[in-house]
Amino acid sequence: MSENQTTTSWGSRLGFILASAGSAVGLGAIWKFPYMAGTNGGSVFMLPYIFFTFTVGISLLVAEFAMGRAGREGPMASLTKVCGRGWGFFGGVGVFTVFLILSFYSGVGGWCIKYMVDAVIGRGLISDSELLGTHFGAFVSDGSMSFLYMMIFLGITSVVVLRGIQGGIERVAKVLMPALFILMLIIIVRGLTLPGGLAGLEYLFAPRWEDFNASALFNAMGFCFFSLSLGAGTMITYGSYLSPKADLPGAVGWVAVLAIMSSILGGLMVLPAVFAFGLDPSAGPGLTFVTMPAVFSKMPLGQLFAVMFYVCLVVAALTSSVSMLEACTALLTRQFNMRRTPAILLTVASCTVVGLASTLSFGVWSDVKFFNRTIFDILDYVTSNVGMPLSTFGIAIAAAWVAWPTMKRELTAARPVSESGLWFIRIMIGVVSPLFVLVVAGGSL
Repeated sequence: MSENQTTTSWGSRLGFILASAGSAVGLGAIWKFPYMAGTNGGSVFMLPYIFFTFTVGISLLVAEFAMGRAGREGPMASLTKVCGRGWGFFGGVGVFTVFLILSFYSGVGGWCIKYMVDAVIGRGLISDSELLGTHFGAFVSDGSMSFLYMMIFLGITSVVVLRGIQGGIERVAKVLMPALFILMLIIIVRGLTLPGGLAGLEYLFAPRWEDFNASALFNAMGFCFFSLSLGAGTMITYGSYLSPKADLPGAVGWVAVLAIMSSILGGLMVLPAVFAFGLDPSAGPGLTFVTMPAVFSKMPLGQLFAVMFYVCLVVAALTSSVSMLEACTALLTRQFNMRRTPAILLTVASCTVVGLASTLSFGVWSDVKFFNRTIFDILDYVTSNVGMPLSTFGIAIAAAWVAWPTMKRELTAARPVSESGLWFIRIMIGVVSPLFVLVVAGGSL
């Protein structure tokens, strides 16, 4: 197989599914889902989340993968090629959004590496949550140290992407994704066997209708959008490397199943251990860097499980970051005819600059605020509430109402789909999904 093929196509359907699932499975599956499910009614939050994922979420994934495979280019060029002049704008918005996400997300990935290193050497497993909070605050406010770990995380991401699709992203996904699930299952078993651990299981799965309201339903919609990595250019990019003969609906279904599974496993990995030691299950992001170290400090063989936990975090962060860097690389190589290595290096250098500003917003630039938000908060807010919804909205409209003949061809390339099935998919993509995006974005704004 030629070098060009290994760089621009998936070697197998499994590799595509695992890499795409890895793009969707980020840090949020571990720290965000447990908190959101627990505080929004348990299983009565999960049921609408799963329903939205298997309806609206899958429809949007189909649209992005199909546009990418039909165009065989980067996000901008694919949409322009398939839908016509002007529609590439939405692909460009997605890639610019994912570039900003990669810039500040790499800082958080660096935090995960730092805590993994601390766990390996036995440092940081402190039982006092207040002291752990102080420890975390001191680290993130140390600009030079945080920036160093951010660069390490970006460096690892770059090495994977430099090796191409089959030799880098696909090979890593085939190793890291199964490893992630195995490690999560080991930690889950340990948590559930702790005295009091079953209370965490009840907190996560028991239906609590009194906690479920309009806000909880909105949160379920938002988490569906968040958990599938929609509107970031990554899925269009990954779709462009997919074989024309691959069963697109089937592959999308597997990506959705793995995304849901990883979120639920994330909840099972965290909450039983938290309840076993009587700590706060509603700490949100603090669960990762403040609550969990306290849990491991009290757990038999706590250091070993701490290492496993933070390896899981690093793997989850890395499988997402490589898809982000690949989306930026695809745009530069296919839209602007840059060679792959310079495109990667340019993206990483640019991310370093933006990431430095984001990192310093926890320390010496903490007083630099726009609209009462730090640089990190602004980047998070703009990407989540403006960039990703805008890109997804445009792609949905284009797929259903501008390029539907192309969509039909992509959906039926591997096996026939009934007319009623195609009609349902078109309505979901072109009517329900845009309304869904508007509700989520409007509520967030």
